[in-house]
Amino acid sequence: MTKTIACEDLATLLASDKLYAMFDVRERGEFNDCQIAGATSLPRSQIEFRAAELVPNPTIPLVLYDEGGARAQLAAATLAAAGYIDISLLEGGLSAWQKEKFPTVSGVNVPSKAFGEKVHRDRQIPEVTPEELKKLKEQRDDVLIFDTRTPEEFQRFCIPGGNNVPGGDLIHWVDTLSQNPELPVVVNCAGRTRSIIGTAALQRLGLKNVRALKNGTMGWVLAGYDLELRPARAVFTPPPGSREKAGELALRVAEEEEIFLISPEDMLASFNDKAGVNYLIDVRSEPEYESGHVPGSISVPGGQAVQRADDFIAVPNGRIVFISNAPARAVMAAYWYRQMGFRDVAVLRGGLHAWRAAGRPLVSGLKQNEPLGFSQAVKTVRLVAPEEARSRSQSPSLLILDVGSSTDYESGHVPGARWISRGWLDLELGSHVSDFGQTILLTCRDGRRSVLAARTLRNLGYKNCLSLNGGTEGWLAAGYPAEKGLTHCLSEANDVVLSPSIKGDKAAMRQYLDWEIELEKG
Repeated sequence: MTKTIACEDLATLLASDKLYAMFDVRERGEFNDCQIAGATSLPRSQIEFRAAELVPNPTIPLVLYDEGGARAQLAAATLAAAGYIDISLLEGGLSAWQKEKFPTVSGVNVPSKAFGEKVHRDRQIPEVTPEELKKLKEQRDDVLIFDTRTPEEFQRFCIPGGNNVPGGDLIHWVDTLSQNPELPVVVNCAGRTRSIIGTAALQRLGLKNVRALKNGTMGWVLAGYDLELRPARAVFTPPPGSREKAGELALRVAEEEEIFLISPEDMLASFNDKAGVNYLIDVRSEPEYESGHVPGSISVPGGQAVQRADDFIAVPNGRIVFISNAPARAVMAAYWYRQMGFRDVAVLRGGLHAWRAAGRPLVSGLKQNEPLGFSQAVKTVRLVAPEEARSRSQSPSLLILDVGSSTDYESGHVPGARWISRGWLDLELGSHVSDFGQTILLTCRDGRRSVLAARTLRNLGYKNCLSLNGGTEGWLAAGYPAEKGLTHCLSEANDVVLSPSIKGDKAAMRQYLDWEIELEKG
């Protein structure tokens, strides 16, 4: 039986410098509504896909909680089967924590966003309102707007005339901008955090005429202005020479801030230490990472590393090593993590250039680890090709269950499929399907979650479980039609939390911005 931990003892653990991870295993939407301060969101449906990355050392103590129901116990069983040996359940779950009046917060990426508001307050970050920016653009044609969001976000929409400079790349522009100190530079993101951090970074690097766009693209929309839709521009690159100067500047910052530079040999030795936890974070762009990266490193472009720290660092007292080609982007990520309070932060000395010079190998492609337990699960499941699934789907007696994300289901699913969150599958399906002889075809986007779900149902006693080989992607590749929309959901579709900027809901935008600003008081 899994051991438990009392609320008071958990509070003591959270205030300590011990190695631990605390996971909220509820759906992302539930986590967004209310969570224990300092928790990492790891919904049940993602455990096999993310646990090894979040806690690479299976001996590290884990604390799991839900609302006080059955999901935490089931999550503990999954993690124990995957080899984690020190798992505790919070007694009474979140309900007990709240009842005993321990601190909770709402929202996602709260630590990073609260930090952004603290930087805004403490450093008195200068801002420009949407109205002021519009007037400035009408008066001058040389205003530089640096949009620090990811390329994927930028390609949806941007401030008219904006240039995509992902937050981690801002340091590459310092030398160029310093040669024209009167040039107005405005930094924006979707809301507040990345524009605040980006502006503060450029100021820390010596630039003066830089301001954050107040409330980002959401503020622009709320002011009644139109966004530029689907800009075709690529990531804005600095003139030749500016990138090289950034490396010199970064080394100066590292010395001034006493940021530890670790050699390739020492990093490798640290990574192989079985007693601790090491996160190797590559802060370059995704295409750069894909072209070649240090084995075991994960891709988190610099601006996202700061914006979403809690999504990647589950053991707050573990060692974090940042990696880039040359030290510039890695040093700036390390600088901000030190400012956020992470104690053990380092930068790979010389970056990937030094790694290669030391004769160390790189691996290419995007890292996609096999889900925990997948190779065993797939042996117990009957996979069916899209052609057979298409033939079977004509039968009214077949139940098709999509266990992927609700957003994937909404964008396109096998016609007639019903959606259910994999986090609720074994707890709720019985109320919909009481016949254990029912033939069930499981699917998801790529066919991996459905294999794990089919194994779960077989273990529950459902005898005729099939899994669509290749998932919906395989179905579409075979030329078969998809159905769109949240057409038939068996559980609440609260597994994904979308930014109000994507949803285009002005009321939600105002509420979100109010929430961010309120964090400044925390």
